[in-house]
Amino acid sequence: MADTLAGAELSPGLPRKLDRYVTRLVAPNASPMTGPGTNTYLVGERDLALIDPGPDDPEHIRAILAAARGRIRWILCTHTHSDHATGVAAVKNATGAEILGRPGAGNGTEHDVLITADRVLGDGDELDVGGVTLQVIQTPGHASNHLCFLLRDTGMLFTGDHIMQGSTVVIWPPDGNMRAYIRSLERLLSLPIEVIAPGHGYLIEQPREEVSRLIKHRLAREDKVRSALREATAGANADRKGVELQRLLPRVYDDVPVSLHPVAVLSLQAHLEKLVEDGEARFAAGRYAAIS
Repeated sequence: MADTLAGAELSPGLPRKLDRYVTRLVAPNASPMTGPGTNTYLVGERDLALIDPGPDDPEHIRAILAAARGRIRWILCTHTHSDHATGVAAVKNATGAEILGRPGAGNGTEHDVLITADRVLGDGDELDVGGVTLQVIQTPGHASNHLCFLLRDTGMLFTGDHIMQGSTVVIWPPDGNMRAYIRSLERLLSLPIEVIAPGHGYLIEQPREEVSRLIKHRLAREDKVRSALREATAGANADRKGVELQRLLPRVYDDVPVSLHPVAVLSLQAHLEKLVEDGEARFAAGRYAAIS
C-alpha cells in the first residue's frame, strides 16, 4: 500500500484510490497549519462513508461528488475544526447523507464549527458502511470531541488531526488537553492498526513506530517544560511568584523557528496545564511555578 511522495499525489481535486475500499481527495487549503491540505476520504464500495468533508470550498465539494462511485450515505466527522468540517452542510445538502460525530466546544467560532450530528457516536461503536466496518475510537486531546475511525477489514486508521504526517499537531486549550492527548496516543498502541490515514499528508505505514515516536516526542517536550519551569521558579535567584508563558517559550521551543512560536505557545500552555493537573506546577494570576 505504498503511498508515493510525489507532490502530484496530494494535489487538490485529484482522487487517489488507496485500496479496494478507500479513495483520498485533498482540499485546496494548503497552509503552514494544514500542510498540503485537508484529506477527505471516501470509504466503501456502493454505499459510501465520507470522512471529513473539509472546507466549504465549491471545487472541493464538486471533486468529492465526482469521485464518489456510489451513494454517499454517511458523513463522519473526526472533529469540528473548520478545516475539516465546514463542508459538512454542502455535502449533506447535495446527498442527504446522515451526519455522524460528536458535539464540539459549541462556540460556533471560525475555529470550531457548530454542527448538529444526526447521530452522536460513542467509543466502540461499529458502523457498517458499504459492506465494511468502521470502529469508532474516541481520541480526545487535539479537540475534546475528536474521533478516529478504524477500518476493521484492512486495519487502516483514519486519524483526522490526532496524527498528522510530517508534523506534530497543536494542542490548543481549553478544548485541547495534553494529558488526554497523550493517553489517546497510548491507547492506539493496543489496536490492530496496519496503516494510518492522517487528516493531512501521506499514509503512514509503520503505525506502532509512529505512535511511539509521537509519545516520546511529547514527553521529551514535557521534560523541557518541566526543566525550564523549575529553573525559572524554583532555583537560586528564581521568581517564586511564577513565570508567564512568553518567558518560557524561547527556552522550551528553541528548536522551532520563531515564526511558529505563536502556534507553539498554545501547546506550551497545554503542557503547563498538564503539569498543573499532575500536581507538578501551580498557576495563579497568569503565572506558572514549579512545585518543589
